[in-house]
Amino acid sequence: QVQLLESGGGLVQPGESLTLSCVISARTSSRYTMGWFRQAPGKEREFVAAISWNAEGTNYADAVKGRFTLLREYLNNTVLLRMNDLKPEDTAVYYCNAEVTGSIWYLRPSLPWGQGTQVTVSS
Repeated sequence: QVQLLESGGGLVQPGESLTLSCVISARTSSRYTMGWFRQAPGKEREFVAAISWNAEGTNYADAVKGRFTLLREYLNNTVLLRMNDLKPEDTAVYYCNAEVTGSIWYLRPSLPWGQGTQVTVSS
């Protein structure tokens, strides 16, 4: 069964940076379009960003555009989410998910959700 493992969260002050990591355990991981989602307390899970299976395309939610960047590392089946200039409203549990050759414009999470990684932005 394909699994996802998120890591890299933590407590930071506004304006600081974090890099989240998502490792996908799949022999054909290179065929997956990967995405990040987040869920703040009392809110529904929302889309954050996605990168296509061939890394030729990315899509970011308006709230993070210009601050967050995705990077794929095929050799170790990892997708990184670099988060700069973090704001208190970025506080949430961050999850990754994937869809085989999915669309970066409408990624449909197809794998079991992992535990996520907590990001807290507070002064």
